[in-house]
Amino acid sequence: MRILVVAAHPDDEILGLGGTLARRAAEGDEVTIFILADRGSARYDESRIREVQRASRAAAAKLGVGDVRFGGLEDQVLDGRPVLEVTQRVEALLQEVRPEVVFTHHRGDINRDHAVVHEATLTAARPYATPFVRRILTYETPSATEWAGPYPEAAFVPNVFVDISEHLEAKLAAMSEYATELRDPPHPRSLAALGYRAAHWGSVVGVPAAEPFQLVREILL
Repeated sequence: MRILVVAAHPDDEILGLGGTLARRAAEGDEVTIFILADRGSARYDESRIREVQRASRAAAAKLGVGDVRFGGLEDQVLDGRPVLEVTQRVEALLQEVRPEVVFTHHRGDINRDHAVVHEATLTAARPYATPFVRRILTYETPSATEWAGPYPEAAFVPNVFVDISEHLEAKLAAMSEYATELRDPPHPRSLAALGYRAAHWGSVVGVPAAEPFQLVREILL
């Protein structure tokens, strides 16, 4: 199975579904990670671009993923660009990779870049343009999804869970490559909090550790 992960920033792909990607890679699926905003920004300047990309590739390698692409956009300002421009970048990769499963950000995240990437991904993956896409799911991003406020339209309501009990350590090892993005506990981007979060979602569905997703669309043949 071919899988495409569309993420706004370096580290989002690990925070949201690092364990799932490790599991899918171990099971033989072809995984491509697309990080749209890897350039100078509020979080890192131009001098750090190479280091950020190195960390992204190293993190993916710890999951067993070798295909990491970069969109070359600046982060934290995606909402200042025409959404068509972001959509076209996702469209081009969809047509190249032709994934059957697409993962992207939840629409209600407090981070505006995440919302833009969500909209661009769903627009790019509309059914008649990408008939090969059979499933679209959104993932939570700790420190963005849960801070969106108590509004129904922003709620992340997972209805799909992946058992990552055997792959949680790979997720944490991958996240360790993003040393500049890690925080001390109890911050959501600390390794301890990520472990607790996986245990919490696991307890919801009766496994030691899990990652949650919200299903947007599924076509059963």
